[in-house]
Amino acid sequence: MQGLFTAPAAASPVTAALLRRWTAGTQQVQHALPGRAPLWRRQRFHQGFIVEAVQSEAHAEAHKPVVGKTQQHKGEPRNIDEMIGSIRASLRSAAGGDLDISLYDTAWIALVRKLDGGEGPEFPSCIDCIARNQLPDGSWGDEAFFVAQDRLINTLACIIALKTWNVHSDKCNRGLSFLHENMKRLRDDDENWMMVGFEMTFPTLIEMAKDIGLDLPYDEPALQDIYAKRDLKLAKIPIDVLHSVPTSLLFSLEGIPGLDWDRLFKLQAPDGSFCAAPAATAYALMQTGDKKCHEYLTDVIDKFNGGAPFIYPVELFERLWVVDRLDRLGISSYFRSEINSFLDYVYRHWSDEGIGFSWVVNSVPDVDDTAMAIRLLRQHGYHISTEAIKRFKTKDGEFVVYPGQSSQSPTAMYNLYRAADQAAFPGDDGVVQRAKAYSYAFLQERRAAGNLNDKWIICSGLPSELAYGLDFPWKANLPRVQTRMYLEQYGGGENLWIGKNLYRMHLFNNDLFLKLAKADFSNFQRQCRLEWQGLESWFEKNNLEMYGVTPSSAMRAYFLAAANIFEPDRAAERLGWARTAVIAQAISSCFLSSNASVTESMMEGLNAELTSDGRNLTRRGGKYSTMETGLLNALNELINLFAPGKDASNNLREAWKTWLTELTSNGGHESCEGSTALLLVRTVEICSGRHCSANQNLKLSEYSQLEKLTSSICSKVCSRILSHNGTTKENTENLEQRVDQEMQELAQCVYQTCDAISRVTKQTFLHVTKSYCYVAHASSETIDSHISKVIFEDVL
Repeated sequence: MQGLFTAPAAASPVTAALLRRWTAGTQQVQHALPGRAPLWRRQRFHQGFIVEAVQSEAHAEAHKPVVGKTQQHKGEPRNIDEMIGSIRASLRSAAGGDLDISLYDTAWIALVRKLDGGEGPEFPSCIDCIARNQLPDGSWGDEAFFVAQDRLINTLACIIALKTWNVHSDKCNRGLSFLHENMKRLRDDDENWMMVGFEMTFPTLIEMAKDIGLDLPYDEPALQDIYAKRDLKLAKIPIDVLHSVPTSLLFSLEGIPGLDWDRLFKLQAPDGSFCAAPAATAYALMQTGDKKCHEYLTDVIDKFNGGAPFIYPVELFERLWVVDRLDRLGISSYFRSEINSFLDYVYRHWSDEGIGFSWVVNSVPDVDDTAMAIRLLRQHGYHISTEAIKRFKTKDGEFVVYPGQSSQSPTAMYNLYRAADQAAFPGDDGVVQRAKAYSYAFLQERRAAGNLNDKWIICSGLPSELAYGLDFPWKANLPRVQTRMYLEQYGGGENLWIGKNLYRMHLFNNDLFLKLAKADFSNFQRQCRLEWQGLESWFEKNNLEMYGVTPSSAMRAYFLAAANIFEPDRAAERLGWARTAVIAQAISSCFLSSNASVTESMMEGLNAELTSDGRNLTRRGGKYSTMETGLLNALNELINLFAPGKDASNNLREAWKTWLTELTSNGGHESCEGSTALLLVRTVEICSGRHCSANQNLKLSEYSQLEKLTSSICSKVCSRILSHNGTTKENTENLEQRVDQEMQELAQCVYQTCDAISRVTKQTFLHVTKSYCYVAHASSETIDSHISKVIFEDVL
């Protein structure tokens, strides 16, 4: 039986070359650490007692300053503990949303005249906000990233507001010069990056500019294109629907003519806004003088120092994306209570009709927030339905963000795909799998066309992020591989979002998240390199290569353990997993040996060792050959070093005896891979100290179901590999479907059932199963690349 968790016995030239490079790197690893370990630690390390030492190193590292290429600014967190504290404080103070102001929306509020009949603006602080935010080139908008629509709509709105009140004429003139010079650049914009409602709102501003006599290039051909798009959009707007039910059209009321305000006010949100949009609400206030509109706008500009974002509040959107980013960056374990609080909030506002970006607009749900909520809530144990997905399916079988949308969003479809791929359970409506198929096909089509720019976000790492997500479905996506890739894809504070203007979401797109994630991953890599040194020494000392287990096999076994179980205090679990995988392959190779006497002698020695009190090897060492002694010694060390205490070591012996019985009864064939998977699970649980709970769990039907599914999936995955290789004739497609069905069952068992079994124990079953799927899914070259990136290539 060739172990799925290990490389082929004859390592490829590429693998062998990589391993030589990795080995050379590990010999120098101590020089990269903050001070060489004392002699006694090194001695204990080489004897195999490395867990305490590496955990101590990790703890010390958390308190050391993080040194990077960026300059350290005064007051910035300097080490991991300080970074965690700073992020935790920002998460605990989260309210309606931390985002940039929109000068466009601020200008609309500035246009509101005094409601008491006097002259001047009702909100003079908005004029001040406009005045202090003009850019050096005379425009308003995002200074760091130029998109013509963003600069032009912000600039024109601000000029109109200042001109209306005859203030800051110098700023108006500089702004007008900018518009004359740049109006033609409208045609240069990426069509995917059109500001929300631009084809409606910008022509409205142009007409207002004409009314107050602004000198603008009204004949510019690019403007005529925008007018054509507006006419097309107006022709499609169902006026009766606009006035009768909440839709996303409410978001851009300031660009829609001929409104019936008596009817529209029936659709006003509970906070007094129209679709949480300050500009639309300001327009409503101008037309009606509504008190609730005034209260909403007063509250917003008070929160944003005289300005207003393009939308507020956005607390559901913000909380969901925070949880997602913390998880993919691999730092969620530091913020469990904050994450639970955020998801509790989302769950309180969940509706089977879906949700929007805020509780105030849940009557206008979108597929982006809905899909993200379904996935995260289900994966954190909340019981919710996927029925809401039906709302976003059109008659022709497509899925949309909002009904009537003018263009599709790759990121929204990616979130829909992730929800359908990662959080589908048995019994879900068929629409979930249709959503998965549609979103996957759409994204692959856009990927092939090289057109992955999105309508909601500008992020340089987006094409790579989507490509990785499509190439590695959830069942084959290992946590630490995902994080290593996402560290290069996550743009931090450079990411821009697209609304009526460009804006940033500071709580979940910030450089501190990235800085902490990189520091945490670097510590993980240092610990991995130390652990690999110890495993390599153990491997060589026991001469395990003699059994057909190559060094690259051992490396792969360790990588799979570390890519799943990565927390600093879980070294024993990682190393127990890795050693078990290596020994299991060695025993399997022995069992399949053509030398019957060697096999018989080895099995006798193993059975004697497992039925003894652990000192059998010492008492009877002379009876076994040098070859047999190495393997028996390796097994003995695993049991005695990683399962300390009589109960734990006895439990581990029993686990090995069960596996050996299965191995011999199946003739050493791949049908035993399910038993090997369970052996890995049991080893991890025993090495973790959870063996007492494990004994109690064995009595639970849910635990039996976890074992049954894990064994079945891993066996099928191996059968699928054999089918691909031509070793068996079983239908590959049928096997794949059955694996997917059982993965849904396993996901439901892990995420949604039985509080009597700890979450971390259930995760162990999932980790082992996903590792089997990963090895079956990825090529050897890809696995080598991931090993290199995850463990040996420094995070920059």
